[in-house]
Amino acid sequence: MEYPSEALAYGVRLRRYREDDVPAIVAGCGDPLTQRFMPLMPRGYDEETARAWIRTGLRERAAHGGYSWAVADPATDRLLAGAGMRVSDNGRNIAEVGYWTVPDARGRGVATAATRALTDLAFAHGIARLELLNMWANVGSQRVALAAGYRREGERRGVLPGPDGTRHDVVAWARLATDDGAPTPRLLPDLPGGALEDGVVRLRPLAEGDAAVLHALRRVPDVVASGVPPEPPTAEDVTRRCVRAAGHWLAGTRADLVILDAASGEVAGDLGLYYQEPLTGQAMVGCSLFPRWRGRGYAGRATVLLARWAFDIGVRRLVAGAAPDNVGSQRTLERVGFRREGRSPDRLPGPGGGRTDDILYGLLPTYLT
Repeated sequence: MEYPSEALAYGVRLRRYREDDVPAIVAGCGDPLTQRFMPLMPRGYDEETARAWIRTGLRERAAHGGYSWAVADPATDRLLAGAGMRVSDNGRNIAEVGYWTVPDARGRGVATAATRALTDLAFAHGIARLELLNMWANVGSQRVALAAGYRREGERRGVLPGPDGTRHDVVAWARLATDDGAPTPRLLPDLPGGALEDGVVRLRPLAEGDAAVLHALRRVPDVVASGVPPEPPTAEDVTRRCVRAAGHWLAGTRADLVILDAASGEVAGDLGLYYQEPLTGQAMVGCSLFPRWRGRGYAGRATVLLARWAFDIGVRRLVAGAAPDNVGSQRTLERVGFRREGRSPDRLPGPGGGRTDDILYGLLPTYLT
């Protein structure tokens, strides 16, 4: 299949690479974020690496089903990004797309425009399915996938080998030629302004840098006892949760948040919304606090903030649970407006391999205090 050397769409120009693109290629491919999220990119990317790519690398890639375009500003012809695809040779008309962006062009929709332009080009030349893979921590690339109409299909384990021999899991996305191409809707949108606050507590999304404080919280004895399972997580488990939190949020499966004291900015605990049943509009909430922040109404305030946001974005019903002896959590839920709905025998794993009952609570918008 012969693909055109140039295309103009979505406000960007796809064209061949040129020797005068070398400085911009180095700026993009040698950038720390590009190096982190594209572990197959050559390390120590310099001008000689860029020139070798233009002179021989592009031809070698094309010989193996790989096609690459420079993404330029139509007005100035300045290189803004790179985009390409690798076509499978098994007769299935499937290709994988990828891109990188020059640092000073990020945040301007360049990667989304390039992905859309490349997607249209591929479909116009007979490709039936395009796949896009990104590392869990590469939230920007996941947002590009959503904006370009790709649908999240799940996780592929150990796909990307890193320079140190580590293999990385990736989030898998795809778009079919029969898809309408509209941006993929999100079940859990971003928080308005990036946070929720009532003057006393502030909620913001859990981030990669929260691993240490979350690990400390998850080792508090009564927090461990109420966990599922009731065991302290490893530091690796907590780090993985923090790295993947934004990806789960974008996927619409859960929203993990940190509870902050609004005055000092200190972390008081964490709070989560787990969208168990999007078809019925039901989600579950759970909260944990460090001991020094308890007794101040923080758990209730945080839950109210989260519940109001959840109902505003279309969640119809919230549920929560508490162990029979966790009277404090039960009182907090009841103060917020949750109503006790029953008791589920042996629902939760307990310490020492046993089982424990779960006291079930439900909240509707009309119950909220």
